[in-house]
Amino acid sequence: MEIKKITRLSILLSLSIVLSIVESLIPIFNGIIPGLKIGLANIAIMIALYAYGIKEAVFVSIARIFIVGILRTGLFNITFFFSISGAIFSLIAMFIFKKIKIFSIIGVSIIGSIFHTIGQILIAILFVKNANILYYLPVLILFAVPTGLLIGYISKKSLTNFLEKK
Repeated sequence: MEIKKITRLSILLSLSIVLSIVESLIPIFNGIIPGLKIGLANIAIMIALYAYGIKEAVFVSIARIFIVGILRTGLFNITFFFSISGAIFSLIAMFIFKKIKIFSIIGVSIIGSIFHTIGQILIAILFVKNANILYYLPVLILFAVPTGLLIGYISKKSLTNFLEKK
């Protein structure tokens, strides 16, 4: 891997870590709707996916989860498993929908946001051992669509600048 690519992926990883930590400090939805976040760190993931590919997006996403786990939330606790399951589901969905070219980057971001939510609900069912958590899914998806739209829009604008400097 060339040094320029490693440097740019390191910048994206750093950006995703900072955005993740900053977002966790903003009490927008704390207490109102548990688990609800805007997903600012996903801007860096979307840029990695579109500028480089799925391997690089997986690297940035998974490395961010581990580093933020070490720095902030802890490793191998429920928050870690929510993050990792959401990331895996969203990365797979985004890769598929990007590959089949049905949606723009904004649509792919919305799909990623929805599948991130699905991954988190599934892991919650495993932890709590109660399928009634599925009733919470429509509420979370209601918020996943506009947050995915926002992240997709920001990613689209940022990707243009990122690619011009590539």
